[in-house]
Amino acid sequence: MNKHELWIDGRSRKTQDWIPVLDPSEGRQVGTIARGTPEDIDLAVTAARAAFAGPWGSLPPADRGRLLLRLGELLRRDFEKFASIESLDVGKPLSQARADAVATARYFEFYGAACDKVHGDTIPLNGNMTAYTVWEPHGVTAHIVPWNYPLQMLGRSVAPSLAMGNCTVVKPAEDTSLSALALAALTEEAGFPRGVYNVVTGLGEEVGTALSAHPDIGHISFTGSPEIGMLVQQAAARNAVPVTLELGGKSPQIVFADANLDAAATSVVRSIIQNAGQTCSAGSRVLIEDSIYEQFSKELAKRFAVLKVGSAARDLDLGPVISNNQLARIQGYLDIAKKDGIITLAEGLLSDENPPNGFYVKPTLLGNVCPHHRVAQEEIFGPVLAAIRFKDESDAIAIANGTPYGLVAGVWTSNIGRAMRLAKKVQSGQVFINDYGAGGGVELPFGGVKLSGHGREKGLAALSGFASLKTIVINDAHSA
Repeated sequence: MNKHELWIDGRSRKTQDWIPVLDPSEGRQVGTIARGTPEDIDLAVTAARAAFAGPWGSLPPADRGRLLLRLGELLRRDFEKFASIESLDVGKPLSQARADAVATARYFEFYGAACDKVHGDTIPLNGNMTAYTVWEPHGVTAHIVPWNYPLQMLGRSVAPSLAMGNCTVVKPAEDTSLSALALAALTEEAGFPRGVYNVVTGLGEEVGTALSAHPDIGHISFTGSPEIGMLVQQAAARNAVPVTLELGGKSPQIVFADANLDAAATSVVRSIIQNAGQTCSAGSRVLIEDSIYEQFSKELAKRFAVLKVGSAARDLDLGPVISNNQLARIQGYLDIAKKDGIITLAEGLLSDENPPNGFYVKPTLLGNVCPHHRVAQEEIFGPVLAAIRFKDESDAIAIANGTPYGLVAGVWTSNIGRAMRLAKKVQSGQVFINDYGAGGGVELPFGGVKLSGHGREKGLAALSGFASLKTIVINDAHSA
């Protein structure tokens, strides 16, 4: 059984205590990860600061870019290996894990190409005054990565940070740390200086808390629950450290009668079953216009009824959820819905071949859900879709905006004027019209409003979060 040690200052570091690694498909232990300590966090930050003050900090942007591009190239070379790691660790079907590995390579390629293209501005002033701006890295950035897309989300926050010249300390989720550790070997092969990329595994309340409160961290990137995100932000505030928070969502897909209903149904189902519904931007509410509610909900039910759930290696529509705790959480919401008289329109199928101790749940379509019910308000983080009726455009907007979240929304209509009105009025960080990207591509800025968090990841917009803008003013009249 493999023991996975910490990665600090370009080498493995031993620890005294260990955390079991479970395979969600079978519920069995497949290895252990190191249970890091606050002292390990301090060592990792110290190593990152030394690298920033030394070889990494003096590297020209174009050379940084070549290293990131090389890392992307190595990820593409080894994408099957990383897909296997993600599939085992997270329990997601192998095809989805392959897509994650390729997407992670794309992050390093995108931001590698951007390294030498981040420019300041010149500002015209009167007389002999000249002013210009430059972007400067924070120094050391912290990356607290969630368990649902551990490799992808590592790439989407670490790559832009490295592109801007920072060094990094990664704290992966204790349930899914293997890909962050495996990436360390590739950074070494790519030629990154020691200390640029550090990984401290362990419990959130121990190493996550220590990392959030560390006085030598210049920026924190966190993806996770609102409750933990607020604790991270409070810890960072004591050191006046900026934080990028992505805290989940209850994203609506709004389907009007004039939409292409076949395309909408395909997208609605795909967006809630991807990664077994364990996706911050999952379309977990479908808002259906009254006149087509029966027709469209029946179509969704027909598609749900044939969905198959099985082990990650079988590569079916859905794999297991991450843990027994997550399984119990999802089942708890389904029990609440049943107790409150919410009808189940359809359920998917659990494979007869599933291992008995795996963490499997049927994808479930709930019908005629009240917009104010808990299953329509709270993030379940599982393959549970709430179907909700709406009367007209204003009703759809009110329901869409009627949760504490605002991450992603989809609008399905052939009326472009209506689509543009809703895109403007829906409170959301992203809006897809006649499509739904569940977060979208590397190029699209991503983040939320309200309880979904603040700051932006992905796209060129992410770069500004990992640097500070400095203004320099010269009085030419007093120059020699």
